[in-house]
Amino acid sequence: MQSRHRAVITISVPPETATEYRDLARSQGETISELFRDMFAFYKQEKLKKELYSIQEYGAGMVREMALTEEEIEKMVLEGR
Repeated sequence: MQSRHRAVITISVPPETATEYRDLARSQGETISELFRDMFAFYKQEKLKKELYSIQEYGAGMVREMALTEEEIEKMVLEGR
């Protein structure tokens, strides 16, 4: 059986934040580490969403600039596959 490998990370936060963090973990029924992992996964997901929206905005801008119709866009997408 493979053993789990973990890296220990130390962060500094104000005492009020630490208390609030511990209380939040406790209220969620999680350890402090589990809460951090959940928060980090959520952060990464939100960051990817922002990147996707940015790409979509860029594409929409190009479509407006080129004055493409939906049919032309579909054709271009299908040709690119």
